[in-house]
Amino acid sequence: MTAQARAAQPRVIAAFVVTALVWGSTWLVIKGSIGPVPPSWSVTWRFVGAAIGMFALGLARGDITVRALVPERAVLTHAALIGISLFCCNFQFVYRAETHLTSGLVAVVFALLLLPNAVFGRIFLGTPVTRGFIAGSVIALGGIVLLMINEYRAAPAGSDVPLGAAMTVLALLCASTGNVLQAAQVVRKVPAAMLLAWAFLIGATADFALAWVLSGPPVFDWSPVYMGSVAYLSLIGSVLTFPLYNLLLREMGPGRAAYNGVLVPVVAMLLSTVFEGYRWSAFNVGGAALSLVGLVVALRSRNPSR
Repeated sequence: MTAQARAAQPRVIAAFVVTALVWGSTWLVIKGSIGPVPPSWSVTWRFVGAAIGMFALGLARGDITVRALVPERAVLTHAALIGISLFCCNFQFVYRAETHLTSGLVAVVFALLLLPNAVFGRIFLGTPVTRGFIAGSVIALGGIVLLMINEYRAAPAGSDVPLGAAMTVLALLCASTGNVLQAAQVVRKVPAAMLLAWAFLIGATADFALAWVLSGPPVFDWSPVYMGSVAYLSLIGSVLTFPLYNLLLREMGPGRAAYNGVLVPVVAMLLSTVFEGYRWSAFNVGGAALSLVGLVVALRSRNPSR
Protein backbone atom coordinates (compact mmCIF):
# COMPACT_ATOMS: atom_id res chain seq x y z
CA MET A 1 0.00 0.00 0.00
CA THR A 2 1.35 3.43 -0.97
CA ALA A 3 1.92 6.28 1.48
CA GLN A 4 -0.98 8.16 -0.11
CA ALA A 5 -3.33 5.18 0.36
CA ARG A 6 -2.28 4.76 3.98
CA ALA A 7 -2.79 8.47 4.59
CA ALA A 8 -6.40 8.13 3.36
CA GLN A 9 -7.31 5.48 5.94
CA PRO A 10 -9.90 6.73 8.47
CA ARG A 11 -7.71 5.95 11.49
CA VAL A 12 -4.83 7.92 9.97
CA ILE A 13 -7.10 10.87 9.13
CA ALA A 14 -8.53 10.83 12.65
CA ALA A 15 -5.05 10.70 14.18
CA PHE A 16 -3.99 13.60 11.95
CA VAL A 17 -6.91 15.84 12.96
CA VAL A 18 -6.93 15.01 16.69
CA THR A 19 -3.17 15.54 16.98
CA ALA A 20 -3.33 18.90 15.20
CA LEU A 21 -6.25 20.19 17.29
CA VAL A 22 -4.80 19.10 20.63
CA TRP A 23 -1.31 20.36 19.88
CA GLY A 24 -2.82 23.63 18.70
CA SER A 25 -4.13 24.10 22.24
CA THR A 26 -1.01 22.93 24.08
CA TRP A 27 1.01 25.98 23.03
CA LEU A 28 -1.28 28.19 25.09
CA VAL A 29 -1.32 25.78 28.04
CA ILE A 30 2.49 25.72 28.00
CA LYS A 31 2.43 29.50 28.27
CA GLY A 32 0.15 29.19 31.30
CA SER A 33 2.52 26.77 33.03
CA ILE A 34 5.44 29.21 32.89
CA GLY A 35 5.71 31.50 35.89
CA PRO A 36 6.42 30.51 39.48
CA VAL A 37 7.98 27.22 38.33
CA PRO A 38 11.18 27.41 36.24
CA PRO A 39 10.68 26.12 32.66
CA SER A 40 13.03 23.18 33.20
CA TRP A 41 10.97 21.87 36.10
CA SER A 42 7.70 22.38 34.23
CA VAL A 43 9.03 20.22 31.39
CA THR A 44 10.16 17.62 33.92
CA TRP A 45 6.76 17.35 35.64
CA ARG A 46 5.04 17.07 32.26
CA PHE A 47 7.04 14.03 31.22
CA VAL A 48 7.10 12.40 34.62
CA GLY A 49 3.31 12.42 34.35
CA ALA A 50 3.47 11.29 30.72
CA ALA A 51 5.75 8.37 31.56
CA ILE A 52 3.45 7.20 34.37
CA GLY A 53 0.41 7.58 32.13
CA MET A 54 1.97 5.77 29.15
CA PHE A 55 3.19 2.81 31.23
CA ALA A 56 -0.28 2.56 32.78
CA LEU A 57 -1.96 2.70 29.37
CA GLY A 58 0.43 0.17 27.88
CA LEU A 59 -0.09 -2.28 30.76
CA ALA A 60 -3.89 -1.86 30.59
CA ARG A 61 -3.94 -2.52 26.83
CA GLY A 62 -1.45 -5.39 26.98
CA ASP A 63 1.13 -3.56 24.85
CA ILE A 64 3.46 -3.71 27.85
CA THR A 65 3.69 -6.69 30.19
CA VAL A 66 5.50 -7.11 33.49
CA ARG A 67 7.50 -10.03 32.06
CA ALA A 68 8.53 -8.03 28.98
CA LEU A 69 8.77 -4.64 30.61
CA VAL A 70 12.15 -3.75 29.09
CA PRO A 71 12.54 -3.90 25.28
CA GLU A 72 15.62 -5.28 23.55
CA ARG A 73 18.78 -3.21 23.55
CA ALA A 74 18.40 -1.71 20.06
CA VAL A 75 14.86 -0.50 20.79
CA LEU A 76 15.86 0.82 24.21
CA THR A 77 18.75 2.72 22.62
CA HIS A 78 16.36 4.34 20.14
CA ALA A 79 13.94 5.13 22.97
CA ALA A 80 16.78 6.84 24.84
CA LEU A 81 17.74 8.92 21.80
CA ILE A 82 14.08 9.86 21.22
CA GLY A 83 13.63 10.75 24.88
CA ILE A 84 16.70 12.98 25.01
CA SER A 85 16.16 14.71 21.65
CA LEU A 86 12.35 15.04 21.65
CA PHE A 87 11.20 14.99 25.26
CA CYS A 88 14.18 16.74 26.81
CA CYS A 89 16.08 19.07 24.44
CA ASN A 90 13.08 19.97 22.24
CA PHE A 91 10.74 20.93 25.07
CA GLN A 92 13.45 22.64 27.13
CA PHE A 93 13.93 25.01 24.18
CA VAL A 94 10.18 25.35 23.50
CA TYR A 95 9.28 26.33 27.06
CA ARG A 96 12.06 28.93 27.11
CA ALA A 97 11.10 30.27 23.69
CA GLU A 98 7.60 31.00 25.00
CA THR A 99 9.06 33.35 27.61
CA HIS A 100 10.07 35.61 24.69
CA LEU A 101 7.40 34.98 22.02
CA THR A 102 3.62 34.53 21.98
CA SER A 103 2.46 30.92 21.96
CA GLY A 104 0.76 31.37 18.58
CA LEU A 105 3.94 32.63 16.93
CA VAL A 106 6.03 29.76 18.32
CA ALA A 107 3.42 27.38 16.88
CA VAL A 108 3.65 29.06 13.46
CA VAL A 109 7.42 28.73 13.39
CA PHE A 110 7.09 25.13 14.53
CA ALA A 111 4.88 24.46 11.51
CA LEU A 112 8.12 24.36 9.52
CA LEU A 113 8.89 21.05 11.22
CA LEU A 114 8.05 19.40 7.90
CA LEU A 115 11.24 20.85 6.39
CA PRO A 116 13.84 19.25 8.72
CA ASN A 117 11.65 16.13 8.93
CA ALA A 118 11.83 15.79 5.15
CA VAL A 119 15.56 16.52 4.99
CA PHE A 120 16.45 14.14 7.82
CA GLY A 121 14.07 11.54 6.40
CA ARG A 122 15.86 11.80 3.07
CA ILE A 123 19.30 11.50 4.65
CA PHE A 124 18.63 8.75 7.17
CA LEU A 125 15.62 6.86 5.77
CA GLY A 126 16.06 7.42 2.04
CA THR A 127 12.61 8.97 1.54
CA PRO A 128 12.22 11.21 -1.56
CA VAL A 129 11.69 14.99 -1.59
CA THR A 130 10.03 16.71 -4.59
CA ARG A 131 10.52 20.17 -6.09
CA GLY A 132 6.99 21.12 -5.03
CA PHE A 133 7.81 20.25 -1.46
CA ILE A 134 10.94 22.41 -1.56
CA ALA A 135 9.08 25.32 -3.24
CA GLY A 136 6.32 25.23 -0.63
CA SER A 137 8.84 25.20 2.19
CA VAL A 138 10.63 28.25 0.76
CA ILE A 139 7.31 30.15 0.51
CA ALA A 140 6.46 29.21 4.09
CA LEU A 141 9.86 30.36 5.28
CA GLY A 142 9.18 33.79 3.73
CA GLY A 143 5.97 34.03 5.73
CA ILE A 144 7.76 33.10 8.93
CA VAL A 145 10.33 35.84 8.31
CA LEU A 146 7.50 38.41 7.98
CA LEU A 147 5.96 37.21 11.23
CA MET A 148 9.28 37.42 13.03
CA ILE A 149 9.88 40.97 11.77
CA ASN A 150 6.41 42.00 12.98
CA GLU A 151 7.00 40.35 16.34
CA TYR A 152 10.33 42.11 16.71
CA ARG A 153 8.74 45.52 15.99
CA ALA A 154 5.83 44.94 18.37
CA ALA A 155 7.80 43.30 21.17
CA PRO A 156 7.50 45.00 24.59
CA ALA A 157 10.58 46.32 26.33
CA GLY A 158 12.67 43.59 27.89
CA SER A 159 11.66 40.82 25.49
CA ASP A 160 14.24 39.12 23.31
CA VAL A 161 12.59 38.07 20.05
CA PRO A 162 15.81 36.91 18.29
CA LEU A 163 16.63 34.68 21.27
CA GLY A 164 13.11 33.25 21.26
CA ALA A 165 13.35 32.59 17.53
CA ALA A 166 16.74 30.90 17.91
CA MET A 167 15.41 28.65 20.67
CA THR A 168 12.43 27.70 18.52
CA VAL A 169 14.71 26.73 15.63
CA LEU A 170 16.85 24.60 17.94
CA ALA A 171 13.68 22.97 19.27
CA LEU A 172 12.65 22.22 15.67
CA LEU A 173 15.89 20.39 14.96
CA CYS A 174 15.65 18.37 18.17
CA ALA A 175 12.00 17.47 17.52
CA SER A 176 12.77 16.43 13.97
CA THR A 177 15.57 14.16 15.16
CA GLY A 178 13.16 12.42 17.54
CA ASN A 179 10.51 12.11 14.81
CA VAL A 180 12.85 10.45 12.31
CA LEU A 181 14.08 8.04 15.00
CA GLN A 182 10.45 6.99 15.62
CA ALA A 183 10.08 6.07 11.95
CA ALA A 184 13.17 3.83 11.92
CA GLN A 185 12.65 0.16 11.07
CA VAL A 186 14.18 -1.08 14.32
CA VAL A 187 11.35 0.37 16.43
CA ARG A 188 8.47 -0.67 14.17
CA LYS A 189 8.40 -4.15 15.69
CA VAL A 190 7.35 -2.91 19.13
CA PRO A 191 4.06 -1.24 20.13
CA ALA A 192 4.12 2.54 20.20
CA ALA A 193 3.17 2.48 23.90
CA MET A 194 6.30 0.47 24.75
CA LEU A 195 8.58 2.76 22.77
CA LEU A 196 7.04 5.98 24.05
CA ALA A 197 6.78 4.89 27.68
CA TRP A 198 10.52 4.35 27.81
CA ALA A 199 11.22 7.48 25.76
CA PHE A 200 9.08 9.52 28.18
CA LEU A 201 10.82 7.96 31.19
CA ILE A 202 14.34 8.53 29.85
CA GLY A 203 13.43 12.02 28.67
CA ALA A 204 11.96 12.86 32.10
CA THR A 205 15.13 11.59 33.78
CA ALA A 206 17.27 13.81 31.55
CA ASP A 207 14.90 16.73 32.21
CA PHE A 208 15.19 16.15 35.97
CA ALA A 209 18.99 16.20 35.87
CA LEU A 210 19.08 19.28 33.64
CA ALA A 211 16.51 21.12 35.76
CA TRP A 212 18.50 20.52 38.93
CA VAL A 213 21.68 21.82 37.29
CA LEU A 214 20.04 24.90 35.75
CA SER A 215 17.37 25.79 38.32
CA GLY A 216 18.36 24.15 41.61
CA PRO A 217 16.22 21.76 43.71
CA PRO A 218 12.73 20.72 42.53
CA VAL A 219 10.03 23.41 42.40
CA PHE A 220 6.30 22.75 42.05
CA ASP A 221 3.21 24.97 42.17
CA TRP A 222 0.25 23.33 43.93
CA SER A 223 -2.28 25.81 42.57
CA PRO A 224 -5.21 24.26 40.65
CA VAL A 225 -4.29 26.16 37.47
CA TYR A 226 -0.72 24.89 37.39
CA MET A 227 -1.60 21.32 38.34
CA GLY A 228 -4.35 21.34 35.72
CA SER A 229 -1.96 22.54 33.03
CA VAL A 230 0.59 19.86 33.89
CA ALA A 231 -2.12 17.18 33.87
CA TYR A 232 -3.45 18.38 30.51
CA LEU A 233 0.01 18.50 28.93
CA SER A 234 0.96 15.12 30.38
CA LEU A 235 -2.18 13.14 29.59
CA ILE A 236 -3.87 14.90 26.66
CA GLY A 237 -0.90 16.66 25.10
CA SER A 238 1.45 13.67 25.45
CA VAL A 239 -0.12 10.30 26.35
CA LEU A 240 -3.04 10.78 23.93
CA THR A 241 -1.29 12.52 21.04
CA PHE A 242 2.23 11.11 20.78
CA PRO A 243 0.98 7.55 20.04
CA LEU A 244 -1.29 9.07 17.37
CA TYR A 245 1.63 10.99 15.90
CA ASN A 246 3.74 7.84 16.04
CA LEU A 247 1.05 6.20 13.88
CA LEU A 248 1.37 9.05 11.39
CA LEU A 249 5.16 8.69 11.35
CA ARG A 250 4.92 4.96 10.68
CA GLU A 251 2.14 5.14 8.10
CA MET A 252 2.97 8.41 6.33
CA GLY A 253 6.66 8.98 7.03
CA PRO A 254 8.29 11.98 8.79
CA GLY A 255 7.72 14.54 6.01
CA ARG A 256 4.01 13.95 5.44
CA ALA A 257 3.29 13.45 9.15
CA ALA A 258 4.59 16.97 9.85
CA TYR A 259 1.87 18.38 7.57
CA ASN A 260 -0.46 18.57 10.56
CA GLY A 261 1.56 21.71 11.25
CA VAL A 262 -0.70 23.41 8.69
CA LEU A 263 -3.61 23.23 11.15
CA VAL A 264 -1.72 23.54 14.45
CA PRO A 265 -0.71 27.23 14.12
CA VAL A 266 -4.21 28.23 12.99
CA VAL A 267 -5.66 26.79 16.20
CA ALA A 268 -2.81 28.18 18.30
CA MET A 269 -2.97 31.73 16.94
CA LEU A 270 -6.75 31.89 17.31
CA LEU A 271 -6.42 30.84 20.95
CA SER A 272 -3.54 33.28 21.41
CA THR A 273 -5.79 36.05 20.05
CA VAL A 274 -8.54 35.23 22.55
CA PHE A 275 -6.43 34.58 25.65
CA GLU A 276 -3.18 36.49 25.10
CA GLY A 277 -4.48 39.53 23.22
CA TYR A 278 -2.45 38.75 20.12
CA ARG A 279 -3.03 41.66 17.72
CA TRP A 280 -3.41 41.11 14.00
CA SER A 281 -2.19 43.61 11.42
CA ALA A 282 -1.80 43.56 7.65
CA PHE A 283 1.83 42.63 8.20
CA ASN A 284 1.32 39.56 10.37
CA VAL A 285 -1.83 38.48 8.52
CA GLY A 286 0.23 38.47 5.34
CA GLY A 287 3.03 36.55 7.01
CA ALA A 288 0.67 33.94 8.46
CA ALA A 289 -1.14 33.57 5.14
CA LEU A 290 2.13 33.22 3.20
CA SER A 291 3.44 30.58 5.60
CA LEU A 292 0.23 28.55 5.37
CA VAL A 293 0.13 28.87 1.57
CA GLY A 294 3.65 27.50 1.44
CA LEU A 295 2.74 24.57 3.66
CA VAL A 296 -0.29 23.79 1.50
CA VAL A 297 1.86 23.91 -1.65
CA ALA A 298 4.19 21.39 -0.04
CA LEU A 299 1.20 19.28 1.04
CA ARG A 300 -0.24 19.14 -2.48
CA SER A 301 3.00 18.14 -4.16
CA ARG A 302 2.91 14.62 -5.56
CA ASN A 303 4.85 11.88 -3.84
CA PRO A 304 6.40 14.18 -1.23
CA SER A 305 8.73 12.90 1.47
CA ARG A 306 7.03 9.77 2.62
